[in-house]
Amino acid sequence: MNLLPYELCTDVPPDATDVFSAALDEVASGDTESTGGAPALSQELPLTVRHRRGNSALYSSQSFLETGTSWETVLVAWTGEIINYEDRIAAQLAAATARAGNHVAPVVNEFKLSEAEHDKAKSLLEDAAAKSGSTIVPVFLYGGEQGRWRAYAEQVLWPLLHYILGEPSDGMEEKKWWLDYVKFNEAFADKICEIYKPGDIIWVHDYHLLLLPQILRQRLPKAYIGTFLHAPFPSSEYFRYLTKRRELLEGMLGSNMIGFQAYSYSRHFISACTRVLGFESTSSSVDAFGARVAIDVFPIGIDAGRVQRDMDTDAVRENMVAIRDLYPGKKIIVGRDRLDSVRGVIQKLHAFEMFCQMYPEMVEHVVLIQVTSPAYAHSAKIEKKVNEIIAHINGTYGMLHFTPVQHYPQQIARDEYFALLRVADLALITSVRDGMNTTSLEYVVCQRDSHGPVILSEFSGTAGMLTDAIMVNPWDSVGVAKAIHASLVMKPERKAELEAKLYKHVTTHTIQAWVSQFLSQLVLTLASYDHSHMTPVLDRPLMHAKYLSASRRLFMFDYDGTLAPIVKEPSAAIPQQRVLHALERLAADPRNQVWIISGRDQAFLEQHLGHIYRLGLSAEHGCFMRPIGSDAWLNLTETFDMSWQKDVIDIFQYYTERTQGAFIERKRAAVTWHYRRADPEYGAFQARECQNHLENTVTPKYDVEVMAGKANLEVRPRFVNKGEIAKRLVVDYVVGGTTPATPDFILCMGDDSTDEDMFRALRKIDELDQDRTFTVTIGPSSKMTTAIWHLIDSAEVVKSVGELVGLGDVAQEIGSSIVYESRLH
Repeated sequence: MNLLPYELCTDVPPDATDVFSAALDEVASGDTESTGGAPALSQELPLTVRHRRGNSALYSSQSFLETGTSWETVLVAWTGEIINYEDRIAAQLAAATARAGNHVAPVVNEFKLSEAEHDKAKSLLEDAAAKSGSTIVPVFLYGGEQGRWRAYAEQVLWPLLHYILGEPSDGMEEKKWWLDYVKFNEAFADKICEIYKPGDIIWVHDYHLLLLPQILRQRLPKAYIGTFLHAPFPSSEYFRYLTKRRELLEGMLGSNMIGFQAYSYSRHFISACTRVLGFESTSSSVDAFGARVAIDVFPIGIDAGRVQRDMDTDAVRENMVAIRDLYPGKKIIVGRDRLDSVRGVIQKLHAFEMFCQMYPEMVEHVVLIQVTSPAYAHSAKIEKKVNEIIAHINGTYGMLHFTPVQHYPQQIARDEYFALLRVADLALITSVRDGMNTTSLEYVVCQRDSHGPVILSEFSGTAGMLTDAIMVNPWDSVGVAKAIHASLVMKPERKAELEAKLYKHVTTHTIQAWVSQFLSQLVLTLASYDHSHMTPVLDRPLMHAKYLSASRRLFMFDYDGTLAPIVKEPSAAIPQQRVLHALERLAADPRNQVWIISGRDQAFLEQHLGHIYRLGLSAEHGCFMRPIGSDAWLNLTETFDMSWQKDVIDIFQYYTERTQGAFIERKRAAVTWHYRRADPEYGAFQARECQNHLENTVTPKYDVEVMAGKANLEVRPRFVNKGEIAKRLVVDYVVGGTTPATPDFILCMGDDSTDEDMFRALRKIDELDQDRTFTVTIGPSSKMTTAIWHLIDSAEVVKSVGELVGLGDVAQEIGSSIVYESRLH
């Protein structure tokens, strides 16, 4: 939650301009001690606190946590802009203008409370919260215009999340907004870290704070963090337009669990993580930075009990009578929306105009009351268009005594709002993109006795909840017009039937149920995260101690994804100098036998690693070996029939032609189909189809196996694999060139399914001391593996190896996971 449920207000003193003028006189006369060199208001701001309007569902969830659960709750939120503060600045400017002849410095519109004002504001907010049983920690943000802290979220993020693309620009303004957005999130992190205690759950709300989870994860690595996005999440094709797309996704992935309003939003988010970040994912999780982030759907509700209380007051009933007196004998259609392009106000008016055209006999008997509130962005054109359409409808179908569309571009009082919902005969909601439209839910509760239907856009996030509402496509004005007519002439029994179903759903799927469901699922996720199947991170001090005490050491390293990060173009995965340096130092020790066991072919390994003295090489998953100290390669498949390759290549070619970006790599003993450059989802789908094809046609005929790797499929002889090579290296281990021996230290590292063969083989060798055998998988701790340990990425691998040979900084800038703080700025 980024805003407190209370807002600070101030009234400018009547003599403000005179006070400023006096201050300017002091500056002009050189007496600047009292003013600090600039005109200032000598009086403290007369601050007051009032309840903030809007976000009723969110504030109800906070209230429920505090009063309806056993959770000890602290709300950390921004104070928001101080209402009427700009009037104070205006007084400064007026005084400065009046005295311009004195050549004083111009007044800067720099928002800043004095220390006394700050303390007073904090005390007022905390006292207001305490009266309602709440504990709050206000976040104060100073400097420049008050609204600067909202700019990136509301001018860049909000439009794009709702499929609105901004106008092309040089990006300079957006960069300033981004820096403010980062500072905004960091300010929240500072406050949270001040009050955090181990075991606390941190619940982050909405798009103003998308960076916060990752910032907190870096500062509080063991924190329990849940994030809920109340807005829609767009298709990855839209989200990719953001210049800071990676930072925003990575920020969210600092959470343990992320919740969305609808399944389609969660699916879009997972797709964005796969396509933009290249992270592995399932339909309910994303593997990021060594952890599995759960993704789930939690449609929000409303506080139905509060709505029932608020709608049943004397003030509401008085307003109901007043509204009915204004429109006697009329069917009232109600709409309440923000005045922006995604709420579909224009589409609603077009549909109403079409209704008037199609059903002229009903025009005099129906009135549309449309209430609009200001939009976050891009509203000037919308407002003009709305006014034009309303004028056209009223001019065409209105009369001296009757106006078919009543437009109220203002915030209306709560009593008036509930009165309007109660007297309405129909609610018309035509959002073209929406998160969760709580107006429709409140309308259902208010129609408990009247049974007025609700017409709901199929593009609203509420559509998945209110399945018994009348669904429409807001772009189909004829269809909406027909739905309006059908709703107004609907039989009372049918209205009552629909209302009963809707009312039951809304009053059971409340904001309280939403809170309970989200927190229960988060706790369950955290519990599963702690289960024993989670692979622990490699214990480097233990490994180092075992290494130093051993004299017969064996090292086995995979290449791609282990010594080098996975890249889209396989030929670009060239070992960096620090990797080569670490391997050279390791192989130079006569007590060490170091092997690279890779799926790469001989030529690649020879070109990039062949020059390292005493380094053993195994190519194509063990089909070829170059022993330590030798330049000759051994072909372990020399007598094997390779005629199977033609059948495999034909099948791979079939799928290559149908999968843009895929290509075939033919090795001497294996054939690999790569789809790393293809669309991730389609590539994975085609790979599954291809694997089924191979297993049904090729493997029954030949002694080969199909191995699924990272964005590739490989077909190779069944009898040769990395596990067989690992066993061979242990069995053939010799000391001094001739004396057989058993290694007393083994380090085996790899990242994919082919490396699991090595891990399994080493566990089955009875002669090995398993306490001195370190099998390490590269990837998240939640990864299913037979390895004993894990490391997050290739940078950690190189760092761990470097530490063994005294290279403490070897992993700097080696294709690592992001250095988040530096990237943000």
